[in-house]
Amino acid sequence: MTPVLSVQDLRVRLGRREIVRGISFDVEPDQTLGIVGESGSGKTVTALAATGLLDAPGAVVTGSSSLAAGGDSIELVGAKPRVLRSVHGGRIGFVFQDPGTSLNPLLTLERQITESLQAHRNLTRRSARQRALELLEAVGLPDAERRLDSYPHQLSGGQRQRVMVAIALACDPELLVADEPTTALDVTTQAQIVDLIKDLQRDFGAAVVWISHDLGLVGQVADTVTVLQDGVAVEQAPILDIFDRPAHAYTRELLDARPLIGAGGPPPAPADAPVLLDVDKLAVEFGGAPAVNEVTFQIRRGTTLGLVGESGSGKSTVAGALTGLVAPKSGTATLEGTDILGVRGAAEKALRRRISLVLQDPFAALDPRARVGSAIAEPLVVHRIRRGKHARTERVAELLELVGLPEEFASRYPHELSGGQRQRVSIARALAVEPELVILDEATASLDVSVQARVLDLLSDLQRELGLTYLFISHDLAVVERMSHDVLVLRDGAAVEYRPAADLLSAPEQEYTRTLLAAVPPARPRSG
Repeated sequence: MTPVLSVQDLRVRLGRREIVRGISFDVEPDQTLGIVGESGSGKTVTALAATGLLDAPGAVVTGSSSLAAGGDSIELVGAKPRVLRSVHGGRIGFVFQDPGTSLNPLLTLERQITESLQAHRNLTRRSARQRALELLEAVGLPDAERRLDSYPHQLSGGQRQRVMVAIALACDPELLVADEPTTALDVTTQAQIVDLIKDLQRDFGAAVVWISHDLGLVGQVADTVTVLQDGVAVEQAPILDIFDRPAHAYTRELLDARPLIGAGGPPPAPADAPVLLDVDKLAVEFGGAPAVNEVTFQIRRGTTLGLVGESGSGKSTVAGALTGLVAPKSGTATLEGTDILGVRGAAEKALRRRISLVLQDPFAALDPRARVGSAIAEPLVVHRIRRGKHARTERVAELLELVGLPEEFASRYPHELSGGQRQRVSIARALAVEPELVILDEATASLDVSVQARVLDLLSDLQRELGLTYLFISHDLAVVERMSHDVLVLRDGAAVEYRPAADLLSAPEQEYTRTLLAAVPPARPRSG
């Protein structure tokens, strides 16, 4: 059987640095190849170079990448722009990580789907519109005919990704490249997109290259796997061999880093731990619509409450209300008897020192113009915790050491750090005010699974050493289990289930909680 895509000795050099080093693989018809590795391993560069899409200034691509199309073999490395234009969108479809930036915000869904149909299939406008409607129905977009005239901002993240899949499959391509297509999505939406692409692969007959940092996810979709580390394929094998008999230490590291249901949580908290945060019937509205509907919970000192739910469930709105970023409609919230919601003036400033917030995207949370040391020292200046430049510099060094970073990182800028290092800086900044409560709003969601595992270990160590109390917000129940003593499940702003973590995860009472649990990738692929 002739491979749909055959890549041999692919190399990519940027300047003096070779970032892809001699990678070879085949993608068979109707099969899925998973390409796995951490950020910077060369996954995306490999896929772009192999398909002729790499457009980095000064990049030199060598080796071979041939596409079997219509009985012919098309060499993509070094191909002329005319050849690549005939292939991209027609014979190779692409689904990228962020549909928000991949879709044109100025064009309707119909225009964006029919563009490739008119370019590669010469369909009339009427025929192209009918085909676009069929595609939106095939990817499960509700009210598909009305959605043809919608714009991307009118859709949710999961719906936008479904549109990206429709665009990629519009011309019945022989090869579909899915580059981290579910990373920015909830676990339930992720599971839906995985099932969607598998179903469409069966219906359309395309070969798939699925790129991800998460071996657990790849285990749900791939037949064979190529594991990349620093631009080198360190292991290539069928999916079950990768899970059952990993040959390389890096593969074993990726497997061990996966969050799994049933892996256990934190040590039990003291039975007599006092309540630190008491929230009663908290309600928030936006434009008259309820965002949080009378939610009640408590967090005991030195423990973690996991707040779980899909996007739009109200998790971040709760965090915003507790930190003064969102005005609640009603309800009460006290921190050891001190009112959080109604405090103003100097008392509010004093209260804000007791509660810190760590956000999902550390790059957006840090000022790109400020050095790491200045970012960490800013709360010290605002709250007048350390007087004098020398004292603040010493405290910054202490905080960097606390989160496992060298003192010299204080002179670096955020863009000089990895994602995991930036999140450690965000945690150090949050700890600068010596808070009693730390709110972690999807603080590990944007990280590689191996980096996520290290950050979770750091948070656990800090809780044990400093007696910190966490409100841990996430959509992933496997991550929540690892961190939480108690769990509160939100849906559409309302509390669905609220119990000790061990009880809730071992015997969920509500169907929605069971759905969230079922969306977590299993420890081993269900089939190879």
